Amino acid sequence: MKVLIACEFSGIVRDAFLTRGHDAISCDIIPTEREGPHIEGDVLDVLDENWDLMIAHPPCTYLSRAGARWLYPKGLLNKDRYDKLLEGRAFFFELLNADIPKVAIENPTPFKIAELPSPSQIIQPFHFGEPYSKRTLLWLRGLDPLIPSSIIDIHSPWLPSNTSGFRRGQKSTKGKASSSKDYSRTFQGIADAMASQWG
Repeated sequence: MKVLIACEFSGIVRDAFLTRGHDAISCDIIPTEREGPHIEGDVLDVLDENWDLMIAHPPCTYLSRAGARWLYPKGLLNKDRYDKLLEGRAFFFELLNADIPKVAIENPTPFKIAELPSPSQIIQPFHFGEPYSKRTLLWLRGLDPLIPSSIIDIHSPWLPSNTSGFRRGQKSTKGKASSSKDYSRTFQGIADAMASQWG
């Protein structure tokens, strides 16, 4: 199977498919962290290269509901950030509607004003043997929902939450991830499930 892993710098999902004998390549505007087949550039330039499957991780910086305080600082709409949200939305739909038989798009919960379609599935890392929570939405076309492979009952947050509320005495969590790159990495357990079930 010819597989494109769009917007992936880590190589985690790509390598899960390579390990299972697929012709997989990652694509991102930055270099890959792991040596392996990788296109450094705009994924929109390679969508028409006869892929059988695309798994995409489009940037969520401006689409994610987690950024509400920046989109509406002091209750007013940030026009520049809203314009970037619209750009992110357009990119999302270009990937979702690509001429590829099987497509999966992964992202966190988006703003309602982005008007994205309802996701096909919501998964957590602890459904796939990872001891963390990170609510992840999947939009699927031509693919069955992922089946949990190993559910972990005890888990901790991967992402920080309500960090701005900490100074106001509100409940917040630090999370395990320490950088924006950590936030966006796919967990190995999820990558293995994608490769074994969709490959």
